[in-house]
Amino acid sequence: MSIRIRHLAISGALLGVLCVPAHADSGDTDRSTDRGTGRDISRDVLAAEDGWAAYGTGTTGGSSADDAHVFTVTDRAGLVRALDGGSDTPKIIKIAGTVDANTDDDGHHLDCADYATDGYSVKKYLAAYDPRTWGSAKPSGEQEDARQASAAKQAERVTLPVGSNTTIVGLGSSAVLKGANLQVKNANNVIIRNLDLRDAYDCFPVWQPNTGGLGDWKTSYDNIWLTGATHVWVDHVTASDKGHPDDAEPTYFARNYLRHDGLLDITNASDLVTVSWSRFQDHDKAMLIGSSDSATGDRGKLRVTLHHNQFDSVVQRAPRVRFGQVHVYDNRYVVPEGAEYRYSLGVSTESGVYAENNAFHTPGHVEVADLVKSWNGTALHQTGTLFNGRPVDLLAIYNAYNSGSERDLTADVGWTPTLHTKIDSAEVADREVARGAGAGRIP
Repeated sequence: MSIRIRHLAISGALLGVLCVPAHADSGDTDRSTDRGTGRDISRDVLAAEDGWAAYGTGTTGGSSADDAHVFTVTDRAGLVRALDGGSDTPKIIKIAGTVDANTDDDGHHLDCADYATDGYSVKKYLAAYDPRTWGSAKPSGEQEDARQASAAKQAERVTLPVGSNTTIVGLGSSAVLKGANLQVKNANNVIIRNLDLRDAYDCFPVWQPNTGGLGDWKTSYDNIWLTGATHVWVDHVTASDKGHPDDAEPTYFARNYLRHDGLLDITNASDLVTVSWSRFQDHDKAMLIGSSDSATGDRGKLRVTLHHNQFDSVVQRAPRVRFGQVHVYDNRYVVPEGAEYRYSLGVSTESGVYAENNAFHTPGHVEVADLVKSWNGTALHQTGTLFNGRPVDLLAIYNAYNSGSERDLTADVGWTPTLHTKIDSAEVADREVARGAGAGRIP
């Protein structure tokens, strides 16, 4: 079994407070401490050798926080106060129960109508920018201005900045952060663990007429967005669109009215990231590593390790990589019967994906060659791949299938991973990940 930091389940009643420093909780035990061992999971640090985030100084998050900067939060207002505007002060933030980012300062839920301003409405927006009358130009004018103003109101509520030296951890097995865009921007040394992150719902998608030749709807929020971030450990989280799946949204201009962006995007020269034992599910574009083909400032950055994660009912980007050296090992991929599917491993400009011992479960219409998609990519190292229980040479099959239509990928990605825990066989990892990945499953 792979080496991982172990801890016992959280017990005890959750604190019915908004934002309580640990020292103020006199006469009661810390609800992130197991009563049997006294070990506090909120002060866990990333183990040595556990992926790229262990490089150099490692990743310790807010483990050095003093008592005045250890908080238990139960609502958005408490979470905002604890985050302190993204300050770099070492801090530990424990989330108890469900925290809804779409709430006002008094805790009342806000919906899209509460954010809409300046006369914005979906009906008016659709009428203004219908391609049959508007054409292929970018939306501009009264309704686009109103959409931007409305979007800014929502962003003020749901975008939550995470500063350096911060640990955010869910308490127990049912900690939920709903509707939030956790933004780790130009921050260093961050840990996010044991959280169910769901439904980063954009009330105000923008129409982009020329995307893909047909036009498309573009949304703004990821459940977690790392931008210019370094030394980040994301562990035992569950990320999904739960509550508002995109496939339940209507179709406008012959395109699905998307409400969600990525589950976890790692962009803009972010570096030294480990994502472990997490579950990404029921989503279209799960994980983008790298901003664009022209973002040459990403060269030498975007070093990411993905291990022991489950990608379940994910259409694409699991992950899609540009520029980065990305180690993808011991992950589990599940494509249910009837689910939409495009690919899992996206090999893009100057990427170096090193894939080991990953297991794929797909229905009959998905073939081995479908698991990989290349956009200007040149290389993919793979070994130990299981496809519906049988070993396959993913690279050889991809090249044979795409011969004549796409450039062959070579196995030389220019680097070999050295920072990693014990790499299990795909068969062993498949069982362990199914049992142990996701929020509320830290052993």
